[in-house]
Amino acid sequence: MKLAEALLVRADCKKKLLSLRERIARNVRVQEGETPDENAHELIGQAFLLLKEQQAVAQQIDRANARGKLADGRPLADALAERDTLIQQHAVLIAAIAATQKEADRYSMREIKWVAQIKVSAVQKQADDISARLRDLNARIQEANWQTEL
Repeated sequence: MKLAEALLVRADCKKKLLSLRERIARNVRVQEGETPDENAHELIGQAFLLLKEQQAVAQQIDRANARGKLADGRPLADALAERDTLIQQHAVLIAAIAATQKEADRYSMREIKWVAQIKVSAVQKQADDISARLRDLNARIQEANWQTEL
């Protein structure tokens, strides 16, 4: 199995687990005299089995990430750490831009005026540059994922 396939399995496990959690919540309590649509104990058992499967897949993914390499020879784990940093940097910049766009709540010229302390266009350019780097890195990670065996 390729690393990319294992990542798809892990994502599928997460979706199934979310569904099981919702089903459990709907069936652990019913009105007196009613019967639940599904047995909550069985659903919990299914969820636990799925969590064990998810753990096994996650361990395989982690091992593959530790030994995998990008086409340029860089360790896949390093690329993933860089991607996480780029994602967080982008989020910081976008939040800063959003904070400058506060609606004016002034009723007259005498009230407090809010002034942006960053040049939005420059910060937006920086965010766009990070976004481009992130897209490029994601493409290289995807390529490695389809070439790395578990």
